[in-house]
Amino acid sequence: MILVTGGTGNVGANIVRELLDAGEKVRVMTRNPTDHSLPDGVEVVPGDLTRPETLPAALSGVDRAFLFPVFNGVDGFLEAAREAELRHVVLLSSSTVTFATPGWIGEQHLLLEQAVEASGLPWTFVRPDWFMTNDLVWAPQIVNGGVVRGVHGNAALAPVDPRDIAAVAARALLDRRVGEAYVLTGPESLTQIDRVRIIAETIGRPLRFEEQPRDQFRQQMLHHGMPAPAIDELIEGLAARDGKPEQPVPTVQEVTGRPAFTYAQWVAQRAADFGSPPA
Repeated sequence: MILVTGGTGNVGANIVRELLDAGEKVRVMTRNPTDHSLPDGVEVVPGDLTRPETLPAALSGVDRAFLFPVFNGVDGFLEAAREAELRHVVLLSSSTVTFATPGWIGEQHLLLEQAVEASGLPWTFVRPDWFMTNDLVWAPQIVNGGVVRGVHGNAALAPVDPRDIAAVAARALLDRRVGEAYVLTGPESLTQIDRVRIIAETIGRPLRFEEQPRDQFRQQMLHHGMPAPAIDELIEGLAARDGKPEQPVPTVQEVTGRPAFTYAQWVAQRAADFGSPPA
C-alpha cells in the first residue's frame, strides 16, 4: 500500500493515477474525505499533516509514502512513519535547495529534507523548478482582458509540468530509488513573454505581456496568497534571470523514459482555465 498526501493537488492527483495504472494499492489522506473526485479504487482516509493524532491510522499497513511539503507538519509525520515501519518516503522538495543562496523558500525545503534524512527512513527527494501551473495566476487577466501584467518579462525559466513531477515521484516509489535527489525542469527555456505568446497561440486569442511597477506586482501576488518573503524572492530571482536563458535538465526523460511535456502541451491541457475550450 502506498500513501499519497496532498493527493487532490496538481502533483498528488497525477501520482495517484500513475500508481493506479501501475497496479498499486493507493491510499489518499485528506482533511475532507467526502469532498473529493479521486478515481475508483483509491482508499480515502481522513488525516492532516498538522494534526499528528490523525497520522497513525493513515499510515497503518503502508510501506511507501509520498510526502507533500507542509512546513509545520513533518515531525509528526516522520514519528508516525517510523512507528509504522515505513520503508520509503518520497518528499516533494524544490530546486531552490540547490541554489548557492537558497533564500526563504529554499531554507524551508532544506529544513524538510534535513528532517527526513535525520529520521533514518529511506528517502528520495524530488526537486522541481518553476511549476507550469504557477502561471494559472495569469488566468483572470487573460480571461478578462488579454493583458498579463508582471515584472521582468524577459526573465527566463524552464517550467515543468506537474504531470512530469508526478511521473518522476511515482517512478521513485515504484522502483524504490532510495537516496536519490532529482532536480526537474521542463524541456524549454522560456521568458514570461514567450509563455504569454504560447498561451495566445494555443488558445487562439491575442494576448500581450505588460511590465508593471514592482509594488503593484507585489500587491497582486499578496492578493493571490503568496507569502511576502516568497514574493520578494521571486522578484529578485526574476531580475537575476532577466535576459539570461535557463538551462533545462533531462531528468524527466532519464527517469521516466519519455520526453517531458512542453509548455504548449500543458496549455492545451489547461485551455479551459484560460477561457478557451480544450483542443
